[in-house]
Amino acid sequence: MWTIPNIITIVRVLLIPVFVAVYFLDWKWAHQAGAFIFWFAAITDWFDGYLARKLNQTTAFGAFLDPVADKLIVAAALLLITESYDTVWITVPAILLMSREIYISALREWMGQQGKQDLVKVSFSGKAKTMAQMLALIGLLSEMEYFMGIRIYWVSLGYILLYFAAVLSFWSMLVYTKSAWDDQKNG
Repeated sequence: MWTIPNIITIVRVLLIPVFVAVYFLDWKWAHQAGAFIFWFAAITDWFDGYLARKLNQTTAFGAFLDPVADKLIVAAALLLITESYDTVWITVPAILLMSREIYISALREWMGQQGKQDLVKVSFSGKAKTMAQMLALIGLLSEMEYFMGIRIYWVSLGYILLYFAAVLSFWSMLVYTKSAWDDQKNG
């Protein structure tokens, strides 16, 4: 259980309250610091999986905790931007993204109980959704359109990527559902 990848994943979970607390600090750069912590956590998500494979340290605990950690920090970020922006244009895709995560988790659990978890393993569309979602959240959390007087469009890009992630999210949900449906229909 105490492998390097698992420790990294545990650190990611422990970063969630730090991320939320920093984001709400009464400080000029609080949102940017929160976005940085989120970025760091997103990087550790990739890094722990890479190390688990590279060091041959994959564990059942890591396979369980890694997606839980991902969903927890993404849910926290979605709640923060929903509160910060207070607009339907953020709330609707945030609800879609969170709903999809709950649905897919339940679908994977159900298929896993039948020994058919490979039918709903992570696909390219799911990975693309995660990348777009992480980048969108970093941009939206930072609330930066300008840096040192130069327009950088992070918030604008964040909106675009959030909607792109929502579309990919819905698409990948359909792909996973079809795979499970076809199996149940034919099984």
